Amino acid sequence: MTINEEILSIKQRFGIIGNSALLNHAVQVAIQVAPTDMTVLISGESGSGKESFSKIIHSLSLRKHGQFIAINCGAIPEGTIDSELFGHEKGSFTGAHEARKGYFEVTNGGTIFLDEIGEMPLGTQARLLRVLENGEFIKVGSSKVLKTDVRVVAATNVNLLEAVQKGKFREDLYYRLNTVPIYVPPLRERGADIDLLFKKFAGDFSEKYRVPPIKLNEEAKTELMRFPFPGNIRQLKNLAEQISVLSIGREIDKETLLQYLPNHRSTPMLLKDNLNNKEDISERDILYKILFDMKRDMNELKKMILEVAQNGGGIGQIVKEHADMFEELSKEMNGESNYNPYVFKPNEAKQIEIQKIEDVTHEPEDESLSIAEKEKELILKALKKNKNKRKYAAQDLGISERTLYRKIKEYAIEE
Repeated sequence: MTINEEILSIKQRFGIIGNSALLNHAVQVAIQVAPTDMTVLISGESGSGKESFSKIIHSLSLRKHGQFIAINCGAIPEGTIDSELFGHEKGSFTGAHEARKGYFEVTNGGTIFLDEIGEMPLGTQARLLRVLENGEFIKVGSSKVLKTDVRVVAATNVNLLEAVQKGKFREDLYYRLNTVPIYVPPLRERGADIDLLFKKFAGDFSEKYRVPPIKLNEEAKTELMRFPFPGNIRQLKNLAEQISVLSIGREIDKETLLQYLPNHRSTPMLLKDNLNNKEDISERDILYKILFDMKRDMNELKKMILEVAQNGGGIGQIVKEHADMFEELSKEMNGESNYNPYVFKPNEAKQIEIQKIEDVTHEPEDESLSIAEKEKELILKALKKNKNKRKYAAQDLGISERTLYRKIKEYAIEE
């Protein structure tokens, strides 16, 4: 069997769709390194399919009959990750009512996949380095050194070298993990694979929902492959499902597709600039910027009203003198967004009594643009939407599950 035939066979076996050169190279490296016991570091953006490569490595290795465990380091709270990985003795901490074996003990002879390794605390990184160097570990609350024979495959969606420079990741651990690097390309770098994946997902959802499959015309295909897909394969799959369920027609043209592509028609300038610079940004960052801008505008407006009031003017005079500003403010607040704030209108302004100016110039007690309060509100909404399932709430918020756990404790949120 040639290498190309072997790559094709592996892709079919593990459901990997695509023919891009970068993808095929990643599969080839995984095939070559699998029979060895070398540590592998898989890098790539979130949603690009890194876990599939860890399964390829385990299934083609001499450990294939041993246990395979996938662990998301970002989903385990910092206070319990040592216990999860290495186990603990009875009474070693509050709540440790009995001894427990960790993943490195129960997976002896198998493979552990450590996803989001960049989220691992520094103390745990030191323990992991000892396992990789000597195959030794110590349970929490114990002094006895235990041995294990486990192969580690790690994955990250962040630049670990930058994390090393910032002191957030151990340099010695980075080079120990990075024995064999595998780069999983993001969807935007895979060209025609986007169309192949979309067709596959469209067919799957056609069977699942018992509807005719959707098809993209040529213009829609071109537009689809131009979209950057920051969420990668996961985002493309969600897109195919939305269109399969919600679209009345089965022939999808460019205009129809654009309705389902997020931020395509009205991408905020902050996000556009960021995409041009190829940097990451979350919806939370955009929201914060909007809140700061609103706070600044309100402060300027209140200051202006107070000055006019002190000079003996009225609301009608304010509107007359600053008609252009109010018109522009009205357009911004009642544009493409659904936000519908109070807007001064000249005919209504005449009915407002001058003595109410003092109320306008003082911020209401219940009005708050505190970032902490808005963040807490977003977390509550995400938890409610996902029925208190932290994993999916964290995905909606664009943060790791461990970060969400910390925020829940910080804001004393009851689930």
